[in-house]
Amino acid sequence: MGKLKKIKVHIADDHKVLIDGIKAVLKTEKEIEVVGESLNGEEVIDWYQTNTSDVLVLDINMPKVDGIKVLQYFKNRESRPFVVVLSSYDDIKLVKEVLKIGAKGFLAKKCAGEQIVEAIKTVSRGEQYFSENIQTRILSLFSDGGSREDNLSEGAFFGSLTNREKEILKLISNEYSSNEIAVSLNIAVNTVETHRKNLIKKLKVKNVVGLALYAHKNQLI
Repeated sequence: MGKLKKIKVHIADDHKVLIDGIKAVLKTEKEIEVVGESLNGEEVIDWYQTNTSDVLVLDINMPKVDGIKVLQYFKNRESRPFVVVLSSYDDIKLVKEVLKIGAKGFLAKKCAGEQIVEAIKTVSRGEQYFSENIQTRILSLFSDGGSREDNLSEGAFFGSLTNREKEILKLISNEYSSNEIAVSLNIAVNTVETHRKNLIKKLKVKNVVGLALYAHKNQLI
């Protein structure tokens, strides 16, 4: 039996006590290994000049170089970690901003202790992760029709979709069946169903109706 491939994690926060707390939680996880830590954004960038990790847990408010600039640094690099942003604030505009420049997850610091493991494992698979308080606020925006300026869904999740997923989302929203989509795009029906499931997961909706509502609400079709 082969050796278990661990998820390599780097933690960046200007409070050493928080880093130590996260490390203590992760120490019990056989699938995760902490390979580095930084107390400011400058140290993060320096570390990644000669090292790599699968996931970076990144504080936004750090001295010297903040988390936003660190994300911008990675945006233009071919090899980069999946990033879970840590923040004391759950401002939706901030969530939207970090997603646009490459973050895969957003975790409120107050939730870090109980949700950090799930966050790391989720983004390591290339999927998005949001702490429960952020998910609640996103859902409230869908239900109360929040303003275009504040609506996280506008372009943020859509930007993470592949071109094929965007094509399928548009066809679903135009009431195409799986068979019709398969014929239209010259792909297998099973492939359509796989994309449909991935879209539901990525866009945080419950079913095909949710996909259609998402697309219409955000003027994506």
